[in-house]
Amino acid sequence: MTRTLRITTRNATFQQWQALLTNRTKRQRAGEFLVQGVRPISLAVEHGWRIRTLVHPDGVTGSRWARDLLDRVDATRVAMAGELLRELGGKDEDSPELLAVVELPADRLDRIPLRDDELVLVFDRPTTPGNIGTMVRSADAFGAAGVIVTGHAADPYDPKAVRASTGSLFAVPVVRVPSHREVLDLVDVARGSGVPVTVVGTDENGDVDIDAHDLTGPTVLVVGNETHGISAAWRESCDRTVRIPITGAASSLNAATAATVALYEAARQRSRR
Repeated sequence: MTRTLRITTRNATFQQWQALLTNRTKRQRAGEFLVQGVRPISLAVEHGWRIRTLVHPDGVTGSRWARDLLDRVDATRVAMAGELLRELGGKDEDSPELLAVVELPADRLDRIPLRDDELVLVFDRPTTPGNIGTMVRSADAFGAAGVIVTGHAADPYDPKAVRASTGSLFAVPVVRVPSHREVLDLVDVARGSGVPVTVVGTDENGDVDIDAHDLTGPTVLVVGNETHGISAAWRESCDRTVRIPITGAASSLNAATAATVALYEAARQRSRR
Protein backbone atom coordinates (compact mmCIF):
# COMPACT_ATOMS: atom_id res chain seq x y z
CA MET A 1 0.00 0.00 0.00
CA THR A 2 1.30 3.47 -0.93
CA ARG A 3 2.25 5.45 2.14
CA THR A 4 1.33 9.12 2.65
CA LEU A 5 3.40 11.25 5.02
CA ARG A 6 3.23 14.90 6.07
CA ILE A 7 6.15 17.28 6.48
CA THR A 8 5.46 20.66 8.05
CA THR A 9 8.88 21.48 9.54
CA ARG A 10 12.48 21.44 8.36
CA ASN A 11 12.99 17.93 9.65
CA ALA A 12 15.77 15.51 8.71
CA THR A 13 13.99 14.31 5.57
CA PHE A 14 13.44 17.85 4.32
CA GLN A 15 17.07 18.72 4.99
CA GLN A 16 18.23 15.62 3.13
CA TRP A 17 16.18 16.55 0.06
CA GLN A 18 17.37 20.15 0.29
CA ALA A 19 20.94 18.85 0.20
CA LEU A 20 20.19 16.92 -3.00
CA LEU A 21 19.81 20.26 -4.78
CA THR A 22 23.36 21.41 -4.11
CA ASN A 23 25.49 18.52 -2.90
CA ARG A 24 26.67 15.98 -5.44
CA THR A 25 28.24 13.72 -2.82
CA LYS A 26 24.97 13.48 -0.90
CA ARG A 27 23.08 12.69 -4.10
CA GLN A 28 25.50 9.86 -4.76
CA ARG A 29 25.37 8.50 -1.22
CA ALA A 30 21.58 8.63 -1.10
CA GLY A 31 21.31 7.17 -4.60
CA GLU A 32 18.65 9.68 -5.57
CA PHE A 33 18.09 13.17 -6.97
CA LEU A 34 15.32 15.75 -7.01
CA VAL A 35 13.32 16.39 -10.18
CA GLN A 36 11.37 19.60 -10.71
CA GLY A 37 8.90 20.45 -13.47
CA VAL A 38 5.95 18.90 -15.26
CA ARG A 39 7.77 17.62 -18.34
CA PRO A 40 10.82 16.13 -16.57
CA ILE A 41 8.64 14.33 -14.01
CA SER A 42 6.28 13.08 -16.72
CA LEU A 43 9.16 11.74 -18.81
CA ALA A 44 10.79 10.08 -15.81
CA VAL A 45 7.54 8.18 -15.22
CA GLU A 46 6.99 7.46 -18.92
CA HIS A 47 10.47 5.96 -19.34
CA GLY A 48 10.21 3.75 -16.30
CA TRP A 49 12.58 5.46 -13.89
CA ARG A 50 12.17 4.42 -10.26
CA ILE A 51 10.26 7.17 -8.48
CA ARG A 52 10.88 6.87 -4.76
CA THR A 53 8.75 9.77 -3.54
CA LEU A 54 6.23 12.25 -4.91
CA VAL A 55 5.94 15.47 -2.91
CA HIS A 56 2.86 17.66 -3.21
CA PRO A 57 1.47 20.72 -1.37
CA ASP A 58 -0.35 19.91 1.84
CA GLY A 59 -4.07 20.66 1.71
CA VAL A 60 -4.10 21.69 -1.96
CA THR A 61 -6.07 19.94 -4.70
CA GLY A 62 -3.72 19.63 -7.63
CA SER A 63 -4.34 19.56 -11.37
CA ARG A 64 -5.55 16.47 -13.20
CA TRP A 65 -1.91 15.76 -14.16
CA ALA A 66 -0.74 15.83 -10.54
CA ARG A 67 -3.69 13.78 -9.26
CA ASP A 68 -3.16 11.18 -11.99
CA LEU A 69 0.50 10.68 -11.08
CA LEU A 70 -0.26 10.51 -7.37
CA ASP A 71 -2.89 7.86 -8.09
CA ARG A 72 -0.92 5.60 -10.41
CA VAL A 73 2.79 5.92 -9.54
CA ASP A 74 4.04 3.41 -6.98
CA ALA A 75 5.91 5.83 -4.72
CA THR A 76 5.72 7.21 -1.21
CA ARG A 77 3.53 10.31 -1.15
CA VAL A 78 4.48 13.30 0.99
CA ALA A 79 2.20 16.25 1.71
CA MET A 80 4.50 19.19 2.44
CA ALA A 81 3.86 22.68 3.79
CA GLY A 82 3.77 25.20 0.95
CA GLU A 83 6.67 27.36 2.09
CA LEU A 84 8.93 24.31 2.38
CA LEU A 85 7.89 23.01 -1.03
CA ARG A 86 8.70 26.39 -2.57
CA GLU A 87 12.25 26.06 -1.26
CA LEU A 88 12.69 22.64 -2.83
CA GLY A 89 11.01 23.72 -6.05
CA GLY A 90 13.10 26.86 -6.48
CA LYS A 91 10.01 29.02 -6.85
CA ASP A 92 9.76 32.41 -5.16
CA GLU A 93 5.98 32.66 -5.16
CA ASP A 94 4.00 29.54 -6.07
CA SER A 95 4.60 26.04 -4.78
CA PRO A 96 5.16 23.43 -7.49
CA GLU A 97 2.35 20.93 -7.94
CA LEU A 98 4.74 18.01 -7.60
CA LEU A 99 8.36 17.22 -6.95
CA ALA A 100 9.80 13.77 -7.54
CA VAL A 101 12.63 12.06 -5.69
CA VAL A 102 14.09 9.71 -8.32
CA GLU A 103 16.55 6.85 -7.96
CA LEU A 104 19.93 7.33 -9.62
CA PRO A 105 20.65 4.79 -12.37
CA ALA A 106 23.84 2.77 -12.44
CA ASP A 107 26.78 4.16 -14.43
CA ARG A 108 27.06 1.10 -16.68
CA LEU A 109 28.20 1.49 -20.26
CA ASP A 110 26.05 -1.48 -21.30
CA ARG A 111 23.09 0.90 -20.97
CA ILE A 112 24.30 2.52 -24.20
CA PRO A 113 24.17 0.39 -27.36
CA LEU A 114 27.16 0.59 -29.71
CA ARG A 115 26.21 -1.45 -32.72
CA ASP A 116 24.98 -1.09 -36.31
CA ASP A 117 25.02 2.65 -37.07
CA GLU A 118 24.60 4.02 -33.54
CA LEU A 119 25.86 7.51 -32.71
CA VAL A 120 27.17 8.03 -29.17
CA LEU A 121 28.09 11.46 -27.82
CA VAL A 122 31.01 11.85 -25.39
CA PHE A 123 31.44 15.04 -23.34
CA ASP A 124 34.99 15.24 -22.00
CA ARG A 125 35.38 16.87 -18.55
CA PRO A 126 32.44 19.34 -18.72
CA THR A 127 32.44 21.99 -16.02
CA THR A 128 28.92 23.39 -16.42
CA PRO A 129 25.79 21.36 -15.54
CA GLY A 130 23.69 23.44 -17.93
CA ASN A 131 25.92 22.47 -20.86
CA ILE A 132 25.50 18.79 -20.00
CA GLY A 133 21.73 19.17 -19.94
CA THR A 134 21.72 21.04 -23.24
CA MET A 135 23.86 18.35 -24.87
CA VAL A 136 21.57 15.61 -23.60
CA ARG A 137 18.59 17.50 -25.04
CA SER A 138 20.35 17.81 -28.42
CA ALA A 139 21.41 14.15 -28.34
CA ASP A 140 17.77 13.22 -27.83
CA ALA A 141 16.57 15.54 -30.60
CA PHE A 142 19.04 14.24 -33.18
CA GLY A 143 18.83 10.53 -32.44
CA ALA A 144 21.99 9.74 -30.46
CA ALA A 145 21.97 6.42 -28.62
CA GLY A 146 23.42 7.90 -25.45
CA VAL A 147 25.73 10.39 -23.79
CA ILE A 148 28.93 9.51 -21.91
CA VAL A 149 30.51 12.02 -19.53
CA THR A 150 34.21 11.36 -19.00
CA GLY A 151 36.74 12.51 -16.44
CA HIS A 152 36.40 14.97 -13.59
CA ALA A 153 33.16 16.65 -14.57
CA ALA A 154 29.98 18.40 -13.53
CA ASP A 155 27.06 16.19 -12.51
CA PRO A 156 24.33 15.28 -15.03
CA TYR A 157 21.93 14.95 -12.06
CA ASP A 158 22.51 18.49 -10.81
CA PRO A 159 19.14 20.33 -10.95
CA LYS A 160 20.57 22.77 -13.51
CA ALA A 161 21.49 19.90 -15.81
CA VAL A 162 18.11 18.20 -15.36
CA ARG A 163 16.26 21.44 -16.13
CA ALA A 164 18.45 22.22 -19.17
CA SER A 165 17.71 18.77 -20.58
CA THR A 166 13.95 19.53 -20.40
CA GLY A 167 13.37 15.90 -19.51
CA SER A 168 15.58 14.33 -22.19
CA LEU A 169 17.82 13.03 -19.39
CA PHE A 170 15.10 10.40 -18.83
CA ALA A 171 14.85 9.44 -22.50
CA VAL A 172 18.55 9.11 -23.39
CA PRO A 173 20.99 6.99 -21.36
CA VAL A 174 23.63 9.16 -19.67
CA VAL A 175 26.63 7.39 -18.13
CA ARG A 176 29.59 8.78 -16.18
CA VAL A 177 33.01 7.12 -16.44
CA PRO A 178 36.37 8.06 -14.90
CA SER A 179 38.33 8.51 -18.13
CA HIS A 180 38.56 7.93 -21.88
CA ARG A 181 39.86 4.39 -21.28
CA GLU A 182 36.47 2.93 -20.38
CA VAL A 183 34.99 4.29 -23.62
CA LEU A 184 37.86 2.93 -25.69
CA ASP A 185 37.37 -0.47 -24.08
CA LEU A 186 33.72 -0.32 -25.18
CA VAL A 187 34.85 0.61 -28.70
CA ASP A 188 37.32 -2.32 -28.76
CA VAL A 189 34.58 -4.76 -27.75
CA ALA A 190 32.29 -3.43 -30.49
CA ARG A 191 35.05 -3.65 -33.10
CA GLY A 192 35.86 -7.16 -31.93
CA SER A 193 32.26 -8.16 -32.68
CA GLY A 194 32.48 -6.74 -36.19
CA VAL A 195 31.07 -3.23 -35.65
CA PRO A 196 33.37 -0.71 -37.45
CA VAL A 197 33.17 2.10 -34.87
CA THR A 198 34.89 5.38 -35.70
CA VAL A 199 35.99 7.75 -32.91
CA VAL A 200 35.60 11.33 -34.10
CA GLY A 201 36.75 14.35 -32.09
CA THR A 202 35.56 17.91 -32.59
CA ASP A 203 38.36 20.48 -32.59
CA GLU A 204 38.84 23.95 -34.05
CA ASN A 205 42.04 22.66 -35.67
CA GLY A 206 40.47 19.46 -36.93
CA ASP A 207 41.65 17.53 -39.98
CA VAL A 208 38.60 18.32 -42.14
CA ASP A 209 35.37 20.30 -42.05
CA ILE A 210 32.65 18.26 -40.37
CA ASP A 211 30.46 18.04 -43.45
CA ALA A 212 33.34 16.41 -45.36
CA HIS A 213 33.55 13.47 -42.97
CA ASP A 214 31.18 10.51 -43.17
CA LEU A 215 29.15 10.32 -39.94
CA THR A 216 26.64 7.74 -41.13
CA GLY A 217 28.34 4.69 -39.64
CA PRO A 218 28.70 3.67 -35.99
CA THR A 219 30.36 6.72 -34.44
CA VAL A 220 31.62 7.91 -31.08
CA LEU A 221 31.56 11.71 -31.29
CA VAL A 222 33.77 13.46 -28.73
CA VAL A 223 33.22 17.05 -27.60
CA GLY A 224 35.77 18.67 -25.33
CA ASN A 225 35.84 20.72 -22.17
CA GLU A 226 34.35 24.23 -22.44
CA THR A 227 37.73 25.92 -21.94
CA HIS A 228 40.42 23.51 -23.12
CA GLY A 229 38.67 21.35 -25.71
CA ILE A 230 39.33 17.62 -25.95
CA SER A 231 42.18 16.25 -23.84
CA ALA A 232 45.51 15.09 -25.26
CA ALA A 233 44.50 11.50 -24.45
CA TRP A 234 41.29 11.85 -26.45
CA ARG A 235 43.11 13.61 -29.28
CA GLU A 236 45.50 10.68 -29.59
CA SER A 237 42.62 8.20 -29.44
CA CYS A 238 40.47 9.75 -32.16
CA ASP A 239 40.50 8.24 -35.63
CA ARG A 240 39.71 11.67 -37.06
CA THR A 241 39.18 15.19 -35.76
CA VAL A 242 36.69 17.47 -37.47
CA ARG A 243 36.19 21.20 -37.33
CA ILE A 244 33.08 23.35 -37.56
CA PRO A 245 33.88 26.29 -39.85
CA ILE A 246 32.85 29.62 -38.34
CA THR A 247 33.15 33.26 -39.39
CA GLY A 248 32.75 36.62 -37.74
CA ALA A 249 34.36 37.86 -34.55
CA ALA A 250 33.62 34.69 -32.56
CA SER A 251 36.79 32.76 -31.77
CA SER A 252 34.94 29.53 -30.99
CA LEU A 253 31.57 27.99 -30.25
CA ASN A 254 30.14 27.12 -26.85
CA ALA A 255 30.67 23.41 -26.22
CA ALA A 256 26.95 22.62 -26.14
CA THR A 257 26.44 24.63 -29.33
CA ALA A 258 29.27 22.80 -31.06
CA ALA A 259 27.81 19.46 -30.00
CA THR A 260 24.40 20.47 -31.33
CA VAL A 261 25.87 21.47 -34.70
CA ALA A 262 27.80 18.19 -34.92
CA LEU A 263 24.76 16.12 -33.95
CA TYR A 264 22.65 17.95 -36.55
CA GLU A 265 25.24 17.26 -39.25
CA ALA A 266 25.26 13.58 -38.34
CA ALA A 267 21.46 13.47 -38.45
CA ARG A 268 21.44 15.32 -41.79
CA GLN A 269 23.86 12.87 -43.36
CA ARG A 270 21.97 9.89 -42.01
CA SER A 271 18.63 11.16 -43.30
CA ARG A 272 20.10 11.41 -46.81
CA ARG A 273 21.90 8.09 -46.71
